[in-house]
Amino acid sequence: MSHAPHYKHNLRDIEFNLFEALDIAKTSLGKKPFGDLDEATARQTLATMATVASEQLGPSFSDAGLSLEFDPKTGTVKLPPAMKKAFDAYFDNGLNLLDLPAHLGGLGAPPTFAWGAFELVVGSAPSLAFYFLGNVLSRIIDALATDAQKKRFVKPMLERRWGGTMVLTEPDAGSDVGAARAKAKHVEGDVWEIEGVKRFITNGDFDAVENILHLVLARPEGAKPGTKGLSMFIVPKFHVNEDGSLGERNGVYCTNVEKKLGLSLSATCEMTFGDKHPARGYLVGEVHDGIRQMFHVIEHARMAIGQKSAATLSTAYLNALAYAKERKQGSDLKEASNKAAPKVTVIKHPDVRRMLMLQKSFAEGMRALVLFGASLQDEVALKGGHTAEAAAEANAMNDLLLPLIKGYNSEKVYELLAMSLQTFGGSGYLKDYPIEQYIRDQKIDSLYEGTTHIQALDLIFRKVARDGGATLQALLGRVKATLEAAEGGDSLKTERAALSKAVGELEAAWGALLEKLGESLYHVGLQGNRLLFATAEVVIGWLLVRHAAIAEGKRAKATGPDASFYEGKVASARFYAHEVLPQVALAAQAVQNSSLMLMELPDEAF
Repeated sequence: MSHAPHYKHNLRDIEFNLFEALDIAKTSLGKKPFGDLDEATARQTLATMATVASEQLGPSFSDAGLSLEFDPKTGTVKLPPAMKKAFDAYFDNGLNLLDLPAHLGGLGAPPTFAWGAFELVVGSAPSLAFYFLGNVLSRIIDALATDAQKKRFVKPMLERRWGGTMVLTEPDAGSDVGAARAKAKHVEGDVWEIEGVKRFITNGDFDAVENILHLVLARPEGAKPGTKGLSMFIVPKFHVNEDGSLGERNGVYCTNVEKKLGLSLSATCEMTFGDKHPARGYLVGEVHDGIRQMFHVIEHARMAIGQKSAATLSTAYLNALAYAKERKQGSDLKEASNKAAPKVTVIKHPDVRRMLMLQKSFAEGMRALVLFGASLQDEVALKGGHTAEAAAEANAMNDLLLPLIKGYNSEKVYELLAMSLQTFGGSGYLKDYPIEQYIRDQKIDSLYEGTTHIQALDLIFRKVARDGGATLQALLGRVKATLEAAEGGDSLKTERAALSKAVGELEAAWGALLEKLGESLYHVGLQGNRLLFATAEVVIGWLLVRHAAIAEGKRAKATGPDASFYEGKVASARFYAHEVLPQVALAAQAVQNSSLMLMELPDEAF
């Protein structure tokens, strides 16, 4: 059996989301503040990116026989040649320009299009994708820094492909960011000296770039405890002169590279500041507002992780589908007693078809969830940005969706990848196929940038409770509008009924939790993940029904691959409504019956 390159993209469904479901050609493309991309150029750009991702980025994926080289004397991390080649290909093909604003020399693509395109990058080369964080940080520095800081850092960062990191975690302060002990001492003006050790810093050092800018959270002397006392600093690997030229080595060094389960070609570094010699940094914007500033990076990272998870499931499913169509094993189940019956491809077996359709419906549903969230980011920008009153509702809804996109996608995809592997049978356990690495590379997604339960707490306390449930009700109001409009007509009547019931059960679950809060906050800890998952599953179900309604309207006139594509879209919604949405009732029942038994149990009984 021949083995094709690992990455299998679903460009057709990306285009369906962007140009048919969200209709960005009318809503976003070419409108201020975005660049002047039109639909034809946008489609051609995606097609080019799909080819580059498969042929030039994808070959850097496999970690078989490859590793990073770390020199502890210099604190330098060396990438394998395949990684460097793919890193250069990303920039040489201009992929870095897509979501950069026009004033920074970019195409100014709207978030919907940028996130749709990012799927191709992170799906084909997940370890590689986060080496491009410098491109994101250039936008954040441009938005938050002083004019002098922008002049010093932004242009050379973009023109010379500098790397970038977000530096929060410390050895004894992981999820509890407010417990960070890294110190900042004022030198002069906006210059400070940073001292401390940070851990789990993605791509803290790598030799494909001449410089790396670290965005670091540290506590100025005399500042308040907790997150409110943290400030954010730009700490370059090499000092940067006012004209953008490089100066001497700064006192920030990689002092260890972690050995990990997956993403082994992404350098996860321990970073030590101010040990060998002073580590000087610049107070971003000359204001002490670090945690708010860093959330610009954190929110982007959470969205990227949710997209990484969805992209991984998509290519895993398509690999499993290709194998199931090719591999012959056993006879048709109805011919099981007939020893002379011909062997069939495994896609003919009912259980394999069930596994494939479950993967398909979730892959499409998670892509829809990510890009629906991105469409709200489009809306925020079109209405004046995060601080504009006109954008307040879209901004709040985008915030509410982030824990669903990051928390749910990352957790559920890890579960579903086991089903992708199962489709291969014993062959899936071999390194001949990419699924085993997909699983290893995936697990981190539910851990970093806020674990799944932190996402649940964020949803419940910061996104729902803070505004009395108004944004959640607005989101569910959109779901109910689809039901009231009977989108999809009689053909999707059963699916809308399942969605309607699930919405009612979800509202009951949220109501039950509010009642339980009168007894103990522990109920949030015990049931938070369940509510996060149920909320995400209802929103995904809604999006799949909406997509099926569009597909139903186009099926009759469609021919060839399009006819099959639209038929598949309807099938995804039907299967999901039948197999997944009824489980929301179980979540509601569990919340209603929530007990404090576990919290009352002595530790010794575990």
